[in-house]
Amino acid sequence: MRPARALIDLQALRHNYQLAREVTGAKALAVVKADAYGHGAVRVAQALEAEADGFAVACIEEALELRAAGIRAPVLLLEGFFEADELPLIVEHDFWCVVHSLWQLEAIEQASLLKPLTIWLKLDSGMHRVGLHPKDYHEAYQRLLASGKVAKIVLMSHFARADELDCVSSDEQVAVFDAARQGLVAEVSLRNSPSVLGWPSVSSDWVRPGIMLYGATPFGEEQALAARLQPVMTLESKVICVRELPAGEPVGYGARFITPKPMRIGVVAMGYADGYPRHAPTGTPVLVAGQRSQLLGRVSMDMLCIDLTDVPEAGLGSTVELWGKTILANDVAVAAETIPYQIFCNLRRVPRLYSGA
Repeated sequence: MRPARALIDLQALRHNYQLAREVTGAKALAVVKADAYGHGAVRVAQALEAEADGFAVACIEEALELRAAGIRAPVLLLEGFFEADELPLIVEHDFWCVVHSLWQLEAIEQASLLKPLTIWLKLDSGMHRVGLHPKDYHEAYQRLLASGKVAKIVLMSHFARADELDCVSSDEQVAVFDAARQGLVAEVSLRNSPSVLGWPSVSSDWVRPGIMLYGATPFGEEQALAARLQPVMTLESKVICVRELPAGEPVGYGARFITPKPMRIGVVAMGYADGYPRHAPTGTPVLVAGQRSQLLGRVSMDMLCIDLTDVPEAGLGSTVELWGKTILANDVAVAAETIPYQIFCNLRRVPRLYSGA
């Protein structure tokens, strides 16, 4: 059996969720969209359901998967509904729903619903992706209440640059949000992972931890609370071939690496078809036989090469950590000029093995 696999530490996941609660004192929706950032949405939700205040997903398909698996906790649809005919399903399964556009508000007003909805009313406070314009916010709130089809409204927005700790943009967005909600009596939700960790002055009754749940920092610099996160996923495989090469020999497609001296090269059963970033360059860190080493040459679809020259104890069958407890996903992401969100979400084909249930 091919040795590539992803080990998922559910105890570390719970630790990270508890950290979000601890540092904010707020209720926390665990964000499990995109198959829990590649960690497996159902297993992640099952591991957290006993303590989580609820979950957040992108769309109704993801929410229905949780309900089918027996998850009964609240589930928020972060993008709301895409068609008005989703509303009966939202009611049937008691999903919470973001309203970010006037057309969604109008669809709710026109719908015949068997019971009222819980709505998270989203303001565009400056990200300019989705969300109601500040001038429409008060009226939308009042129209939802007047419709008789809403049981509860939570006021929300989303930060564009909270991962930049020295940027004033988040403070500016808070000011826009506070002005737009003036006089509205409702709970609020502003803080995602970077603002949970790095913006303690932001008031939020509900927080929405995402990337921090999975043990990766959203910041490009060291940050005290992020240092307390525990990596959840370890992506590993094994050395399946060892080559002894003299100086001047090319390694891999395109001859991107030429041996500068006699070297031992290990071939690992892991490639971009598994989700390992194709653009990770020579020098990207790996751990082999418990020792730090590096990637060599271009990543192939199913294999990659690593340096065994200075790790004499490593050889055929040696375990290789591509990211995990020692080789942080953030470090691999930086080397590949991407972000840990993407490398987690790109995981495919590799079986996930769970511990700490």
